[in-house]
Amino acid sequence: MLKSMTGYGSAKGVAAGMAVRAEIRCVNSRYLDLNIKLPRGFLFAEDSVKALIQQSISRGKVDFFLIFEDSAVDVQLCANTELAGAYVAALRELETQFQIPGNISAVDIARFPDVLVQVRKDVDQELFVKELSGIVGQALADLNAMREREGEKLKADLFHKADDMEALVGQIEVASPETLKNYRSRLEAKLADLMADQKVTQERIIMEAAVFADRIATDEETVRLRSHLSQYRAMLSQGSPIGRKLDFLIQEFNREANTIGSKCQDSSISYLVVSLKSEIEKAREQIQNIE
Repeated sequence: MLKSMTGYGSAKGVAAGMAVRAEIRCVNSRYLDLNIKLPRGFLFAEDSVKALIQQSISRGKVDFFLIFEDSAVDVQLCANTELAGAYVAALRELETQFQIPGNISAVDIARFPDVLVQVRKDVDQELFVKELSGIVGQALADLNAMREREGEKLKADLFHKADDMEALVGQIEVASPETLKNYRSRLEAKLADLMADQKVTQERIIMEAAVFADRIATDEETVRLRSHLSQYRAMLSQGSPIGRKLDFLIQEFNREANTIGSKCQDSSISYLVVSLKSEIEKAREQIQNIE
């Protein structure tokens, strides 16, 4: 299926006994740009997460976040009893020496630096990575479901734009012979004025018209445009990843349209070329969103 580069996915689960949430956000980018953010002490899982994302996403700026649902799950809070005893002894000494009434509580002692310390639990890294991989896979599935929904909307719109471009190409093909016909009439009148005393031969008119026709002929360009449109529709039907190919192909659309614009000698065809280039640009903007 066709996929947009824009999307968001998340999943929750338990990895090595710790409740975690994986979040993935993807936006447009010319290449695959990964930004993986893991909590301190869990960087050992980065390569595994990166490999999973690369298997699922080929293009886009991707931000991955791993969040612990319970911040206390991965640590133990321990009391430094020796240090706490030293604080208590020092406070008692102050009370005695300066005759200060005291009422020391555990809460008071806990406020002193380093009395309560966080000790991280030992993590089974292999188990953590294995179970995290399943959670990341669910988040990627959620992300891709959203990208596919957006991709189908893009696909429908791009097919519609293909129809509009093809209709404009058809109008250009119809208008081109009429331009040559009008030129031949003007040429015949002009030659008649210049050669009032001589008979203007049909051969001369045909020769001049042929030279002009060769100079303004757009048959090759319109044929190539129709061929490009056929490839464009085939790529859209194939599904992602096709963004880069479509981006290259749409440049060819522009090249042919510019050539037609430089050749045309008629205001009506010029207007059609402007409309065609407008549709091409609209399609190009949408293609920037496709993986």
